[in-house]
Parts: sequence; structure tokens; C-alpha cells
Amino acid sequence: MYDHYHGLIFDMDGTLVNSEPAHRQAWKQVLAQHRLAFSFEQMIALNGSPGWKIAEQILIANNATLDPRQLAAEKDQQLDKILLTTSALLPLIGVARHYYGRLPMAVGTGSNHQMADRLLTHLGVRHLFNVLIAADDVEHHKPDPQTFLECARQMGVEAAQCVVFEDADFGIQAAKAAGMDFVDVRLL
Repeated sequence: MYDHYHGLIFDMDGTLVNSEPAHRQAWKQVLAQHRLAFSFEQMIALNGSPGWKIAEQILIANNATLDPRQLAAEKDQQLDKILLTTSALLPLIGVARHYYGRLPMAVGTGSNHQMADRLLTHLGVRHLFNVLIAADDVEHHKPDPQTFLECARQMGVEAAQCVVFEDADFGIQAAKAAGMDFVDVRLL
């Protein structure tokens, strides 16, 4: 089905791995500690963003003066405690398994590199992907195309020859801005 592409790029959270509940649980715990509020709908709207950008929006919404990077780091500490025990692969991993060894593949995620690498390794699928580009590997984040463009560059594939698998509006905007085709996995 994707044989005409020269490279496949996958978002991770909510696309390859059912890790969104763990992320929400970690945010809920950290926000409760700081007596901050942020709705599920507001969180969903920011899917695909790095943690510190989500923290910025939370702090703005609560008129709070905490450091967004520190708040995101606290969330990552909570996430680290629950992620490996609660996350599971989603059916789309079958596409990656099918194309393993046939096409170069990358993961382009809003998570941090160490966390993404650990999670994919823990789930036994890290070896499927030639490239892993995470939020701390780029300066500009989704919806900016830099994550996906860097994936293509490191795979050695022209952007126009790539397809991106995404579950978030920011990621789809990034794929379009990169000149790549995309599959909205929410519609599968």
C-alpha cells in the first residue's frame, strides 16, 4: 500500500504506541501538586507538542509564573514511573514490521529522545527504525516541519518521497509544511 514511497515516518505517541493515557496521568499528577487546572480538551489540542510547550500553555491558562521547563521535567519524572508499565503498541506497528528492511523508516516525535528510545526499546520495536528524531533533537517543533524534514534528511530520502503517519493536528500541519504526504491514523 505504501510501496511507492521511499521513506516512512511515524509519530510515536498515539500513533505507534498507546502512551497518551500515561502522559495524561503524569500531567494530572503534576498539575494537582501545583494546584493547576487544564482540561482534557485543551491537552488534546496540544498533542504532538513537546512537554515544555504544553507546560507554557498550562501556565498561561492558570496565570502562573512557574518555569515551564521545570514543570515539564516534573511531568517527565512522573511519566518515567508509569510509561513502561502502561504503554502498548498500536496496530499501526504492523506497517512498520511489514516494511522493515524494505524501506528506511523514522520516528518523529514530540517526546524527548531518551524517553522515546527507552519506550520503543522496551516494546521491542526500536530496531525497526533507522532514525529517531525527538523534541530535543530539533529547534522548531510541530507544527513546524523541522522534525519530519530531519527524519527525511537522516534517512537520505527526499521529503516529497516520504509519507508521515500522524494522530495529531500539529503533526499533520508539519507533514504538509514539509511537502510530505500523510496518513491521519485517527481515520483508520
